[in-house]
Order: sequence, then C-alpha cells, then structure tokens
Amino acid sequence: MHHDYEILLMLDPELPEERQDEIIARIRELIENAGGTWVGHDPWGRRKLAYEIDKKTDGIYHLLQFDAEPETLDELSRILKITDGVMRHLATRRIKGGHGPGRPGPEPVETVSREPEYAGANIRSQEEEEE
Repeated sequence: MHHDYEILLMLDPELPEERQDEIIARIRELIENAGGTWVGHDPWGRRKLAYEIDKKTDGIYHLLQFDAEPETLDELSRILKITDGVMRHLATRRIKGGHGPGRPGPEPVETVSREPEYAGANIRSQEEEEE
C-alpha cells in the first residue's frame, strides 16, 4: 500500500547546484521506478544550522514529497545514508488535508543521521569532571 511521505534533505552547502539536482533526480527516479508517484520538490535554500555538522555551519534544504511503498522509503534511506553531500535527512508521513482538529501532525518515520557532533560532548565533560 502506498503512503504519502516527505523527506527533508539537508545537503552540504559546498555542493554545486548540478550535484544537488543530480541527487534529487536520482531520488525521483528511484521512487518512480518502484511504482511510486513524485508529488513535488520545494527548495528551501541555505539555512543556518543549530549546531555545526562536519565543521559546517550551514546546510541547503530541499523538501521532497512523494507517494511510495514503505519498502521504497527504506531503500531511499539506505541510499541517502551513503550518498556524499547528504548531511542529514528526515522522512515523515504526510497527512492529507492538513492538520484539522484531532488530527496528529506528521508522524516521523525514521530520523537518519550520522552521530551528531555534540552527542559525545556531555560524556567527555563528565569524565573530565570525575578526574
């Protein structure tokens, strides 16, 4: 059964535009080849990050909307994890017709990321305090 999904992609700010287009075209191709439907692409552009990732302070955001099988989303996530230039991605279910009363917001499907830079910071500082 097809579900409505969106993926928020965060790309490396140094990626040339052609490479960004290539990544998005590849995602679209994968969705359509698997029998899914491409709904739309909303380029949000460059945004400041809340914290540095891989020494970068900005990311380029793209919101991709599509209908696909859950297996297609799994395959997309697997590919995005190993694609150079993709810093983060977040997949969520799209709720048709917006958020009316009693309707939940988008339900996160899976947050995929490499270990955040700050993840080990608290552990390290606790160890230092104990010495």
